[in-house]
Parts: sequence; C-alpha cells; structure tokens
Amino acid sequence: MKWSTSRTARRAFAVCAPICLAAVVASACTAVDESTPIDGGAPGPVPTATRSGKDIGDMVEKLVEAPEASMSGYSREKFPHWDTNKPEHGFGDQFAQYSRCTSRDVMMLRDAVGSVTLDPNTCDLKVGKDGGWRDEYGFMDPKTGKLKPYKWITNPAGVDAEHIVALAEAWRSGASKLDEDTRRRIANDAVNLEASDPSANRSKGDQDAANYLPPGIFRCVYLERYITIKVKYGLTVDPAEHGALRTAVADCVSRGEFR
Repeated sequence: MKWSTSRTARRAFAVCAPICLAAVVASACTAVDESTPIDGGAPGPVPTATRSGKDIGDMVEKLVEAPEASMSGYSREKFPHWDTNKPEHGFGDQFAQYSRCTSRDVMMLRDAVGSVTLDPNTCDLKVGKDGGWRDEYGFMDPKTGKLKPYKWITNPAGVDAEHIVALAEAWRSGASKLDEDTRRRIANDAVNLEASDPSANRSKGDQDAANYLPPGIFRCVYLERYITIKVKYGLTVDPAEHGALRTAVADCVSRGEFR
C-alpha cells in the first residue's frame, strides 16, 4: 500500500482520533448486523475472535508507546513477499500440502467460501459455481454515510491480499530496525493476511488503528489480529493509536464479540 497520507494530516487526525473513535464505533455498530446483504450471496456469520476480552486487553497494555518513525528508506521490497508456505507462517497443518505455493495462494484458499480448490503442484486456483470470496471489511458509501452491501467476488484477480498491519505502518512502528528475515515473516504471517474487497483495502491504505478500523462485521477480529501482530513482532504504537485500541477493544468486550 502506498503511503499517500501526508504526515501533517496524519498528526492532526491522530490528535482527535481517540475522542472520536467511540462515536465512530457506535455509529458503525448501528449500521452493521448479521443480516447486512452481500452482493451475489447470503449474509455470512460474524467472524469470531480466538482470545478472551481480558487477554486482548492485557495484550494492548503490553504495547510499547513511541512516536511514529519516518518513511525514510521504505519500500515494499524491504518486506519480501510472497514467500512459499512454510510452517513458520502459521497457516497450520491443514495447509501443509501446499508448500510449493505462496502465502498469498494459501490465504486465498483459507479465506474462500464454497467450491474453491488450490492445486498443490501447480498452485492454480479453481473456483466452482458456488465458490468465491466474501469481503468482511465493509466499505462506507461516501455519499450516504452508510455501509455498502458486502462484495461477493468470484474472480481471484479481483481479491486483494490485505495486510492487517500495513507494511508501511509496520515500518513506521519499528520494522525499519528489524532484519529482513523478520520483515519477511511480517509480510507472510497468516494472522496478518486477509482476503478483502479492493475498495475496502484502498479505503484503509496504510493507516493505523487510530485512523482506520473496518466498519463491517470483521472489526473485532481485525483488532485481535492487529494487536497480535504488533505484540508478536515488537512493533510500537503511538499514543493516539494506543488510545484508539483501548476504546475499540472495550467496545468489542461490551458487545461480547471476544471469546
């Protein structure tokens, strides 16, 4: 994702983000429920977190606060991807047979719905008549301020491989000081990858949690995974981001959306 937001604008927005986020979250909750229509398919279930609210709250407090570093020296090539599917990337034993395929290929198979197969030798994806990908991020209509229908995508080329902690955000949060092998793992980590609608992905860009959270049903699971990646790789948070994470996690806890 390109670093398209100016540093000045990011700082200005970050000052008010923790204050505004609670209102944004409440608004999103009102607009989104399990019956939100999905183009070309039935509504999917709300994704579920794997940790308790207490565990996630404890993880938030482990995050180290630091000002965001500059983008000096950044390029996506500093985060080698797509790597072949190795056990260290965390997709699990059920995907071990796809060791010749890339982490993106395996993510596409993991996140697919219906009849989608991945050839373990050629790594070709085949989509059956009921197969495809449901975007779970959600995308707000700028004209109406309401959540658009969730996208149903049947063409693999129309799916984005989203990094939950964007690579540019990881760079600003300390990855610039990490070795290339660690950055490779950040870019290919199963927890940090999610198939998404390109419109939803572009609306996020490289923003951190102070400036962007998915408006749809994926928001609480997104938070869990975002925090997990930051803690796992020792990535820092700036004060506005830390405050926004606390607010959003508390909201998810209040609605019982963590395990």
